[in-house]
Amino acid sequence: MGPGPMARIPLILDVDTGVDDMIALLFAAASPEVELVAATCVMGNVAVSRVVRNTLYVLELAGLGDVEVCVGADKPLARSWEPFPVVHGVEGLGAYEPVEQRGTPSQRRAAEAIVSVARERPGEILLVATGPLTNVALAVELEPALPELLRGFTLMGGAFREGGNVTPRGEANVWMDPEAAARVFAAWTGAAPAQLPRCLGLDVTEQVVMKREHVEEVCSAAPVSPLARLIRDGVGHYIAFYASTGRFEGACMHDPLALASAFNPSLCEWAETRVEVELEGRWTRGETVTDLFGIRRSPWSDWEAEDNAVVATSVDATRAMELIVERLRGLVEARA
Repeated sequence: MGPGPMARIPLILDVDTGVDDMIALLFAAASPEVELVAATCVMGNVAVSRVVRNTLYVLELAGLGDVEVCVGADKPLARSWEPFPVVHGVEGLGAYEPVEQRGTPSQRRAAEAIVSVARERPGEILLVATGPLTNVALAVELEPALPELLRGFTLMGGAFREGGNVTPRGEANVWMDPEAAARVFAAWTGAAPAQLPRCLGLDVTEQVVMKREHVEEVCSAAPVSPLARLIRDGVGHYIAFYASTGRFEGACMHDPLALASAFNPSLCEWAETRVEVELEGRWTRGETVTDLFGIRRSPWSDWEAEDNAVVATSVDATRAMELIVERLRGLVEARA
């Protein structure tokens, strides 16, 4: 008698769908390891109304139109906010324009849904956040025990050894709502090692780059299908943006890497550490200040000593990109 079916990890994806969030949603749909329970939406790459519309649309094309999609925060906790149309396009999906909204969002708000599902299934839910951490901060406010209720928590955000991407020190997700990020890291202070948030910063996500040849490989099984057109138009715009900066000949897969490493942590090497978020600096607001050298435990330090994060310090970029391409290509073929 052969082995039984693989148990799937129930997943909540907290997104600000954008192009790389779109790829993360498709990667979730293509991955047999996970069961996407809900997608919670937060402002970020575009306004939350567009995030909801994009998320519903992507999940419908991926065959997950029955997944709960929840409206979340439409602004940061403590300041104003503007989207990044030059990066992800005005609609958020690059050069692709959804012609209609598919599906209807849930009546539950995002933070409420995160807390409710975690309470209903304690120790089971994997939470992955790929946008600003506003929804997660609001969820912790509703339920301070959230870190103990989750199976795990992974986030895309910060820059732990490198500079930022919206300011010299600030990475976009943290910079857009640094107060939320600070609350989240504080909430996980002193958590058990297995429950500390796994953080994927620019240090590793900028090494996983989707090039035009990867896009064509993904779409090759059904090149004129709706899903292939979404991927080609979305990622094509994203690649053109990166090319315009002179930094990359491809598009960084920030959010897909965060998701892939959440259930396949061997893609990265990790360090338990402490992260603080700079809230006051004129030039450094949103910086993730990270103690990778243990200075907080020195006699002269006034840092809190307890760990509050596990930070990715390196990534097998080739293996990660191969996995993303393989999964997406299989999904395009299956949905043709």
